Amino acid sequence: MEVKDRVFNVMDRTSSIGVFDSGVGGLTVVRALMERLPFESISYFGDTARVPYGVKSVETIAHFAGQITDFLLQQKVKLLIVACNTMSAVALEVIRRLSPVPVLDVIHAGARSAAMATKARYVAVIGTPATINSNAYARAIHQFDPAIRIFSQACALFVPLVEEGWLDHPVTHLTAREYLKVVLSYPVDTLVLGCTHYPLLKPVIQEVVGVGIQLVDSAEAMAEEAAEMLTDKGLWSPLRVSPEYRFYVTDIPVRFQTIGERFLGRSLPNVKVVQL
Repeated sequence: MEVKDRVFNVMDRTSSIGVFDSGVGGLTVVRALMERLPFESISYFGDTARVPYGVKSVETIAHFAGQITDFLLQQKVKLLIVACNTMSAVALEVIRRLSPVPVLDVIHAGARSAAMATKARYVAVIGTPATINSNAYARAIHQFDPAIRIFSQACALFVPLVEEGWLDHPVTHLTAREYLKVVLSYPVDTLVLGCTHYPLLKPVIQEVVGVGIQLVDSAEAMAEEAAEMLTDKGLWSPLRVSPEYRFYVTDIPVRFQTIGERFLGRSLPNVKVVQL
């Protein structure tokens, strides 16, 4: 059964934006939202007890996504942002069916930015194996321009390297060169960072691919789409006070605070552990 759009009132406009991810990676999206939407409150959910999602079945990921959607809707969010590329790739329709509020996802945002950025109409996409195998970015980019040629590369080691904090380590440079040499064999002029961990590796990736290739940061693209949605729906917060940021997780693993603050670029306050 389709959920009808609800009527938004003043109370809805002061509600938070809900953002969710399989772990801490979506905090790069939160960071971009904080910079682009400085007066909007944010409720973030990271399923840290069940990460990684990339090795799980489509059915399991869809089930988890539904649980998280229900939880954030109970927090009375006015907009849902799927910051997890894996969930965007395989469970987006499940989330949209459950949600009476608008839903945005990083794959659509990144695809739109890539289609607008490329002049040569050759685009490369890097991401986790699950995201790349889903072919979701290729389908999304072709919705904007079917003539764009797309070259995809799974970069499975980037996530653990980022979480280890090896953002400028020789091993990271070597790994990036190994992964990206395939991409560089094609005449691409645009490279999509198809994982929320990857923006932290932008300096390394840019160094490897060179200044002639434009990087598309899905987190920044997502923040821009969120701003457009708030305008389209008349949902900008009328308040001009410091917003409230809430962070919900299903577990607090070792080094969570360190990794989370690296992603967010600031302290990680107000973290609550919840059970779904």
